[in-house]
Amino acid sequence: MEKLTICLLLFAFSLSLFSSIADAGSIGINYGRVANNLPSAVKVIALLKSQGVERVKVYDTDPAVLKALSGSDIKVTVNLPNELLYNAAKRPSFAYSWVEKNVAAYYPSTQIESIAVGNEVFVDPHNTTRFLVSAMKNVHQALVKYNFHDKIKISSPVALSALQNSYPSSAGSFRSELVEPVIKPMLDFLRQTGSYLMVNCYPFFAYESNSDVISLDYALFRENPGVVDAGNGLRYFSLFDAQIDAVFAALSALKYNDIKMVVTETGWPSKGDDTEIGATVDNAASYNGNLVRRILIGGGTPLRPKEDLTVFLFALFNENKKPGPTSERNFGLFYPNERKVYNIPLTMEGLKHYVDRRLPVAGDQRTEKGGKVNVSGQTWCVASGEAEKDHLQAALDYACGEGGADCRSIQPGSTCYNPNTLEAHASFAFNSYYQKKGRAMGSCYFGGAAFIVHQQPSKYTISFLHNIIILLFILFN
Repeated sequence: MEKLTICLLLFAFSLSLFSSIADAGSIGINYGRVANNLPSAVKVIALLKSQGVERVKVYDTDPAVLKALSGSDIKVTVNLPNELLYNAAKRPSFAYSWVEKNVAAYYPSTQIESIAVGNEVFVDPHNTTRFLVSAMKNVHQALVKYNFHDKIKISSPVALSALQNSYPSSAGSFRSELVEPVIKPMLDFLRQTGSYLMVNCYPFFAYESNSDVISLDYALFRENPGVVDAGNGLRYFSLFDAQIDAVFAALSALKYNDIKMVVTETGWPSKGDDTEIGATVDNAASYNGNLVRRILIGGGTPLRPKEDLTVFLFALFNENKKPGPTSERNFGLFYPNERKVYNIPLTMEGLKHYVDRRLPVAGDQRTEKGGKVNVSGQTWCVASGEAEKDHLQAALDYACGEGGADCRSIQPGSTCYNPNTLEAHASFAFNSYYQKKGRAMGSCYFGGAAFIVHQQPSKYTISFLHNIIILLFILFN
């Protein structure tokens, strides 16, 4: 009877907490080339394909790169650089020639899906902001002439510095001096053309500057108690989500709730100067690996839970000619010799056995700042309804096999076999493993297929389950 109660409680938890299933998001990679030691474009595209990468973003329209991408089935975002914004804005003929030479000459064999007109224009020292929207419109008109406008989207990546307020997320707003001259006209253009806002988002920089108040676990998508936004009542478990929702809130404040978003840059450096707190290989691996897991399993945010995200990691390679602090040259997933800086998955298949290698080991109850982790309260580990079936099955197989969970009760004919669903069986197995490990941090991950819950069932749920238990007891006896 006790086992049956546990089965039903876990099943109820999984249904009530994870009934809203988000579509899986998509992962791409930025292919920057500010270096003098990178492999040929042909080798790079072969590397991308070997890693299962389906999207790539480049910072120009280099012919060698676009030719190498031809026939690869990799979707491409190309860039019209900031230095060309003036000409593209002032001369429609220039925009047409640019599209003819850099898009039409390769499309559709090279699957160009979007054009980034400029990059972080609002912080461009050459003051090109006033040319941005006109340039976007002229490039779009060139696409119309080629009848590409329904297939290739136009946008412009903006940095989080475009926000006047970003904390708390619910207070997100755009800088007042940008709203009327450029933000609203750009958002109108995106709405009219069915495009999306491109955003560059780097939790690393926020953590580096505020490591005394921002938890590293919060910045790296690790298990943490979360942060409640007093403005909207939502609890955030990652700095990334909080930053993205600040942009969504800024859009809502201007009544552009319908505009979608693509994160065109995000990443974490594997090396930095002594003053660059948190720039380590382990932290970079944790951030990017956990981000991939979080996006591919379910891409929504607390504010927009059902909206999947496309996210481009920055960057493919360490680029030795980038100016600035050491971190700028160490954001790559790969060294120029194509060796991995660290090993993380980039696909759902790779996620099956992924575990954040820097999660605290079982029995270690200290946080990285030396504080105590509260493990005395009752908690359960349940399956995520957002996990794909093959991912959930692989995690269940691990828990019942190598993980050593007691799965006898979910075998056919046993006490907890019903309800006979993958999610219910996985919840039982995950919780068995979690309790066996003493509810240690890191023992309820299963590559992102499981979550810890703290809530007791409501009185209504208990009463409802009690009636089910009585009914099942009568039926089985």
